Amino acid sequence: MESKKLKKIGRPRTIDRNHLLDLAEKIVVEHGAPALTIDALAKAAGITKGGVQYCFGNKDGLVDAMLTRWGIDFDKQVTAMQNGRTDALSHIAAHIRVTRDSDPLGDSRLAAMLASLEPSSEQLDKTRQWYRKQLDGLDVSTQQGRNTRLAFIANEGAFLLRSFQLFDLNEEEWQQIFHDIEKLLPKDVDD
Repeated sequence: MESKKLKKIGRPRTIDRNHLLDLAEKIVVEHGAPALTIDALAKAAGITKGGVQYCFGNKDGLVDAMLTRWGIDFDKQVTAMQNGRTDALSHIAAHIRVTRDSDPLGDSRLAAMLASLEPSSEQLDKTRQWYRKQLDGLDVSTQQGRNTRLAFIANEGAFLLRSFQLFDLNEEEWQQIFHDIEKLLPKDVDD
């Protein structure tokens, strides 16, 4: 018996979701998080609001997609930096190195998105879960574990201060701060 190929009915999807996410990030960088609306993104992309809503549902879905994409990209960089090590100390050391080497413009985009989160929102809950996951498996009953946790918190503090432009750091100062943060890490994971 001959099988027939089924043809998809309907218009093929022509909206590039990643392109929309790139445009959304651009809106946040150039105009701030409050300027990011379904309408603004539709105008920037030259499509209808319905097209944006088809991809993301609503603004919360758009913000969630932006944060999810950033998290996936960051996690991939951390995994690559771990060089095959899977322990918690190596994970945090890699996280710190990725942050140290990060692009200030990219950091500002993420900071603007984080600033737009409402305290009770689902995105904030997901962000909290992501941060908690970063410390999974870390034994804070030891001095080494507590120092590593402190290094992680200092890393995130430096990241946020620079991202929100609350502390003006040149590249040399940024690297010096991370040199000091990395001194808190065990020597065998900081390579």
